[in-house]
Amino acid sequence: MKQSFGKTGILCLVLLLTGMAAYALAQTQETNLAPKELVIKRGFTQKALQCIECHAKKMPGIVESWRSSRMSHAGISCYDCHVVKKSSPMASQCEGLKGTDTFISPMVSSKTCSRCHPQEVEQFLKSGHGALASSAVMDPKRGKLIKLMYYFEGCGFMDKLNPADLIATGKTPEGQPNYIRASRAAGCQMCHGTLVELGPDNKPINETWPAGVGTRYPDGSIGTCTVCHERHTFSIADARKPEACGACHLGPDHPNIEIYLESKHGQLFQVQGEHWKFDSPPGAWEPGDYLAPTCATCHMSGIGDLATTHNVQERLKWDLMHKKSVIRSGNRGDGAKGEPLMRRVCANCHSKTHTNVQRATLDHMVELYNKQWAAAVKMKEDLAKKGLLKKDPWKDPFLELTYYLWHHTGRRARQGAAMNAPDYAHWHGTFQMFQVLKDMEDIYNYRVKNNKIEDLSPVMSTAPY
Repeated sequence: MKQSFGKTGILCLVLLLTGMAAYALAQTQETNLAPKELVIKRGFTQKALQCIECHAKKMPGIVESWRSSRMSHAGISCYDCHVVKKSSPMASQCEGLKGTDTFISPMVSSKTCSRCHPQEVEQFLKSGHGALASSAVMDPKRGKLIKLMYYFEGCGFMDKLNPADLIATGKTPEGQPNYIRASRAAGCQMCHGTLVELGPDNKPINETWPAGVGTRYPDGSIGTCTVCHERHTFSIADARKPEACGACHLGPDHPNIEIYLESKHGQLFQVQGEHWKFDSPPGAWEPGDYLAPTCATCHMSGIGDLATTHNVQERLKWDLMHKKSVIRSGNRGDGAKGEPLMRRVCANCHSKTHTNVQRATLDHMVELYNKQWAAAVKMKEDLAKKGLLKKDPWKDPFLELTYYLWHHTGRRARQGAAMNAPDYAHWHGTFQMFQVLKDMEDIYNYRVKNNKIEDLSPVMSTAPY
């Protein structure tokens, strides 16, 4: 009996478990096969709900990003950020709004963000991420850069266009072939921003939107916060990671993300960063949440007794981007105030002795670069007086090397020293700086001795890297 009862009991148990497993599998398959439907019945106005429900069907990726964000948790919806007055120059209507009194714009500037974040936007607009960023791309006063984009890179010289006509407004040249703006649209403006141009329906045209951090909008507002706090999650954690800055601060002329990753700070981030706490509240992200700084830590975040700032040049001493490095002043910041602020950042993790060495290294690198730049300028001025420079700077090897001394090797040396990346400070920096300068000396000496410009350029136009 015992043996018979045991076999029967086991058989019943197996049948029971098999049935339960089959039922669970069926439920799982049914759940996985059924399309997800976002249904929200509370916390939002009826108009906001209509936007959410419509876009959940047509653009589910956007809505899913928004749903997981702090914005949605705080009750901020598509309606709150995208709705504009009918009188706005950016006012338009999507298919779902035709015939209603609701007008929207796909473009959201810092002006919208300032409704809830006024202090952050005020700081941002004073920084190099505001109007200064886009001035390089669309300000007629920066004619050399506009000419570079349209006349040279856009091949306007091949079509024998007049450079002055291309520079006149800073806008897309009217009546010109579409390819003339390809370099700007695909490259320059995606980081710098540009002036948004609109068609008859108030929608952006000529590939002027989306664009970068300094974008200038038709309503007069400036700045795109979602370059760092990407749509539609608006994540503070993502903006604190170096990848957010590396989207623009990279490449041969300002390899800041590469410099950071080579530094000891970057090494620690790469091996430990996945375990750090990046989602602390604003002003409460402190050492302990991380064991080495990211870009945001030093340039923006609250640390020690320093408050958070969205003015990325507030803690900087030197201008390391332009042809001669000077202590920052005017709309580029206040370097005299910036130096002690950056030292207070360093003091949270480093001794005064360590910080003094690092800051002195940067100062001396600036001296070294400025010395070479002064020598280059002196030779250039002498050649100009003697009429020994070509009108086209990109066909003149001396002028081309002058550009690379500043814009490539010189920047890398200075920024590598600032952020402790020895390979960029040396091999990509000072080692190439002196080589470029010596080549410039040879060209200078030939022209002065022979009173003529050499027939062919000896410069490899892909530039020193």
